[in-house]
Amino acid sequence: MLVKKEKTVLLLISDTHIPERASEIDVKIINHIKLSRYDIVVHAGDLTEEYVLDQIKHFGKYMYVVQGNMDYLDLPEEEVFDIYSIRFGVVHGDQVRPRGNIEALSTVARRLGTSILISGHTHYPFISLDSAGILHINPGSVTGVWGGGGGTMLPSFIELEVYSDGTVTVKLYELIGDKIELKRIENYRFT
Repeated sequence: MLVKKEKTVLLLISDTHIPERASEIDVKIINHIKLSRYDIVVHAGDLTEEYVLDQIKHFGKYMYVVQGNMDYLDLPEEEVFDIYSIRFGVVHGDQVRPRGNIEALSTVARRLGTSILISGHTHYPFISLDSAGILHINPGSVTGVWGGGGGTMLPSFIELEVYSDGTVTVKLYELIGDKIELKRIENYRFT
């Protein structure tokens, strides 16, 4: 007998910096998002203006947003939530030095009791499994803007598929020229 797995799909974005560094999220990314069906949208901080919240809340059924170091909005510094049996944490990432330091982010993840930690702040995307089995995901900057530590200058975002059997699929997309390209796909299993 074939047992159907349940699936929850997340959109991970960060570091929009609208309007100070970018005027908007590129229309090609917006169109991709509109064609996709996201259950949850996660923004890892540095929206910089409240109207960005109004735009992204339509990207999915539920939303988790944390405060970045450039946000003066009433947002939490951390979020923790569960999907099936997997615990997720969200922070901006400005809590650790140097930017994107996996060891320091692992300390945050352990304090939050999470198996997967989503962060921003670096302006470059990364997917990394640490030695303790904690998955670190950073979607980069969805607008491709510069950051204090540099960045790729390519707009990027991540789609995360979480299955009821503990399987997690991570898909990294970048806007290169006028095309959204799937740059990396990774599969993990959490039990």
